[in-house]
Amino acid sequence: MKKALITGITGQDGSYLAELLIEKGYQVHGIVRRVALEDPSHRLWRINHLLKNIKLHSASMESYASIFNVVENIRPDECYHLAAQSFVSYSFEDEFSTINTNISGVMHILSALKQRSPRCRFYFAGSSEMFGKVREVPQKENTPFHPRSPYGISKVAGFDLTRNYREAYGLFAVSGILFNHESPRRGFEFVSRKISSGVARIKFGLSKELRLGNLSAKRDWGFAGDYVEAMWLMLQQKEPGDYVIATGETYTVKEFVELAFKRVGLDWKKYVVVDKNFYRPAEVNILKGDCSKAKKKLGWKPKVKFQELVNMMVDCDIKRLKGCA
Repeated sequence: MKKALITGITGQDGSYLAELLIEKGYQVHGIVRRVALEDPSHRLWRINHLLKNIKLHSASMESYASIFNVVENIRPDECYHLAAQSFVSYSFEDEFSTINTNISGVMHILSALKQRSPRCRFYFAGSSEMFGKVREVPQKENTPFHPRSPYGISKVAGFDLTRNYREAYGLFAVSGILFNHESPRRGFEFVSRKISSGVARIKFGLSKELRLGNLSAKRDWGFAGDYVEAMWLMLQQKEPGDYVIATGETYTVKEFVELAFKRVGLDWKKYVVVDKNFYRPAEVNILKGDCSKAKKKLGWKPKVKFQELVNMMVDCDIKRLKGCA
């Protein structure tokens, strides 16, 4: 039985990935902070249904000793490094924490694997935010990076570290450059979930408005459940490589809003307020990925369409507020 180690297992991607690996017969291990174990109802809600089938280990991505001990005890066959401070807006407020946590985490896990489990296959969660001020549309694996946020900068550093461990030490280390991927498990601070949950609250009379930033920003939105399959496929290849994972379609935040309100029969113009406080200091206006390499080499393609994704998220938040979720 293969052993997989997931950092960030309590997050959106981690929970979907854990489900996938359990279905495939893996022994699944996850790294969590001790505070999560002390407050499981709040911090483990995405994986509560999996707790009988996974093993959680307390460690901090900022502590090399704790990461080293976990790796030594498990000796995983595959490691998926998803843990990060991933909210872009917050990275502008606390760039020091974002840079330190995200870059140190990659270094610590790669170094521990090199020392104690060098045959382990490693996946790094890259991001379309690495492209930032894009130089071409759509973006491919060889498109130059120009990050526009501390978060994007930290992800570029993680990408380079992963590539360096692959080239310098022969580790099977890959990076998935994932474009925006959403789901009903998305955190409430992210714009997609802010919209779906806001629409549900307005529908039930719990809110009167939804305050958003740049409605013209364009994103390539896919379903997180589809994207974790691509992560797994990357580690099943004969040779390591980096892949863009995207739908190849872009929609504005405004279009997301329109579909979300339409789902509940409301006119978005009556409720949405554009608030300049939610604009980024350095905006990324259009992100659109070219996943041709993933389609050709991995046999992967997205399944859930944009409107399906929006409807799925709104429906889930409606059910949640009804107490049925």
